[in-house]
Amino acid sequence: MQNRQLGAAGPRVSALGLGCMGMSGMYGPADRAESIATIHAALDAGIDLLDTGDFYGVGHNEMLIGEALRTRRREDVLISVKFGALRDPALNWTGYDARPAAVRNFLSYSLQRLGVDYIDIYRPARLDPEVPIEDTIGAVAEMVQAGYVRQIGLSEVGPDTIRRAAAVHPICDLQIEYSLISRGIEDSILPTCRELGIGITAYGVLSRGLISGHWQAGQSGAGDFRGHSPRFQQGNVERNLALVEELRRIAAAKGASVAQIAIAWVAAQGEDIVPLVGARRRDRLDEALGALDVTLTPEDLAAIGRAVPKGAAAGERYDPKQMATLDSERG
Repeated sequence: MQNRQLGAAGPRVSALGLGCMGMSGMYGPADRAESIATIHAALDAGIDLLDTGDFYGVGHNEMLIGEALRTRRREDVLISVKFGALRDPALNWTGYDARPAAVRNFLSYSLQRLGVDYIDIYRPARLDPEVPIEDTIGAVAEMVQAGYVRQIGLSEVGPDTIRRAAAVHPICDLQIEYSLISRGIEDSILPTCRELGIGITAYGVLSRGLISGHWQAGQSGAGDFRGHSPRFQQGNVERNLALVEELRRIAAAKGASVAQIAIAWVAAQGEDIVPLVGARRRDRLDEALGALDVTLTPEDLAAIGRAVPKGAAAGERYDPKQMATLDSERG
């Protein structure tokens, strides 16, 4: 497994991370045994970065990871946890809470569900508009001092918030969506992170399966939030899948799959970027791992850029209500 440095203040991690969200219902039903087998297969392949959120499946995802790690050495795994998103018993999203008292509360529950003594990277899932980022990061920094957290990360925040957070405590990485069809970070967020020595863990590298080469229009089922995602809606999805067909021709010429080309493209944007792949089955994991063997030449990158120009996607990456909560989308 290749490795990358996750920010100037962070650890070395595998060149791919495993995003575990899809194993807890966000994309519809998932098979528990297959999910655990996929986590084990990722670890066996050398992936050591597992990403989760305490709100994925309202705790289910952390308990799943905890179960999967019972037979593994704790020091061989880096666990990244997002906190702060609030959900009600009907699983609706009800806002964010990043007050210092909430930070300590969320962390204690995560440690218990995961069955660990510390979390490697702890990060607010979004900016809480009611709480200064300095207060949130300061509270996490106290948990670093107490030994419950090793590194502090951020998620979906913009340049000003990144600078303010980094002034309180060294920031390991920013987790943010980045793919061939979600390139907004290139304008100011990525340069800010590079200036400050902050790594990027890129989620949505396949745009939730849309540019995986496997998606078909109308595929969303019950419990799959993609059924409400703008890029998957009729009128948009057809235009986006046309981009995938352009990628498919490039992939065929390289002897690779569409997903491998899309993952390799993100990885090729800098050694400070670690793509998170959301595989929840071993066959999809195997395909993603194959991206590490794909070398994109300058000519390949130019061809990909022509096939999927910046801004070519139809539809926003979230619905308007969620877009309004993203500090990363402001200014």
